[in-house]
Amino acid sequence: MTTSDAALWCVVPAAGHGARFGGDIPKQYLPIAGKPLLLHTLERLAAHPSIAGLMVVLAADDPYWPRLLELHGKPVETATGGRERTDSVLAGLQALPSSVHAQDFVLVHDAARPCVRAGDITRLVECGSAAILATPVRDTIKAAESGGVPRRILHTVPRASLWRALTPQMFRRAELTLALQHAHLAGGATDEASAMETQGHHPLLIEGADDNIKITTPADVALAEFLLTRIS
Repeated sequence: MTTSDAALWCVVPAAGHGARFGGDIPKQYLPIAGKPLLLHTLERLAAHPSIAGLMVVLAADDPYWPRLLELHGKPVETATGGRERTDSVLAGLQALPSSVHAQDFVLVHDAARPCVRAGDITRLVECGSAAILATPVRDTIKAAESGGVPRRILHTVPRASLWRALTPQMFRRAELTLALQHAHLAGGATDEASAMETQGHHPLLIEGADDNIKITTPADVALAEFLLTRIS
């Protein structure tokens, strides 16, 4: 069975509290266009034909989870996450059903990315290799001196080889589990690809849409509401 015709499980880490965002409730439950941000994300993932099920990783004391059991006829299961993203994704991988074998590919997607396009997921799945969605860096990037406000520019960073990492990211279950276990011992990783890189892997970059935004600040909310009415 190839990746393109296999049904994949997707791990969605949603155990964080969105400290940078602020507010009275965790960011993933912020109302956007009439429903929680997390629900927008899960519905978009579940609607994709290549996704067989969702493993949502929650905080141990999460009072907001609506206890979903399925979406679009796909099973929705939950696991308890940890303080860091690495811990939560690892918990989700370990909680996947036994039908997901060691060499099977799994997806990992940010709870706060509700605008991922179905076509981008399809291209990622069909590449048949460890890979992530990403976009080329289009802005001019400056390296700054440390400390001081305002800071001084040190130099301009060549952008020809720079890409901005998005999600979903796709790896084999056993390989990603091992990489995250090592990352946990080393203090964590900012994304799954960086954990894989430390183990000698070189995932593919599959170009995705720039509007696969991550809700990080309140200013992102209005943009997400606009995009959700226009993307497919």
